[in-house]
Amino acid sequence: MQTAYFAGGCFWCVEAVFQRIKGVSSVESGYCNGLTQNPTYADICTGSSGHAEVVKINFDESQASFEQLLVVFFATHDATTLNQQGNDRGTQYRSGVFYTNDAQKNLANTYIQTLGNNIVTEVSALDVFYPAESYHQNYFNNNSNQPYCQLLIAPKLDKYFDQHMKEDNNE
Repeated sequence: MQTAYFAGGCFWCVEAVFQRIKGVSSVESGYCNGLTQNPTYADICTGSSGHAEVVKINFDESQASFEQLLVVFFATHDATTLNQQGNDRGTQYRSGVFYTNDAQKNLANTYIQTLGNNIVTEVSALDVFYPAESYHQNYFNNNSNQPYCQLLIAPKLDKYFDQHMKEDNNE
C-alpha cells in the first residue's frame, strides 16, 4: 500500500471523489503542515493556523498509480485559483500535493509542468497530518442530502464520473 496527501479545497469534496476510485482502499480527511499541534476545525477555519484541509489516500499501486491519482486530483478541482475553491476562501482551501518521497515530488512537479504556467498548486513535503474530527469523515456518504453536498459535491462527482465513463467507452 502507498499513501498520497492531496488538498483541493474542502476535504469533503476531495474525499468523495477518491472514495470512488478503483484501487483506493481508504480516504481520511484531515489537516496538514500548519503551525499548531492537534488543530480543530475551528482552528483551521480562522485561516491563521497555516494548515491545509487535506485527504490522506491509501491506495494499492497495482490498481491505481500515484500518477493516475494526480490525473483525478487535477481533473476534479481548480488548480488555478490561489487559496480558493468556489466560495471556499482561505489558505486552508489551497491546492496542494504533500509528498512523502522524492518519487511523488518528481511526479507531481512533472505533471504540473504539463498543465501549463497558471497552476498554483503547492508541492511540499508532508510535515504532519492530523485526522479531522469524526463528523468530517465519510461526509458525503453520510450526508448526501445536505444542501452543500447536493449543490457542490454531487455535481462534481456526476461531472467527473460521467466524463470518465465516456472516455472508458471510447477506448
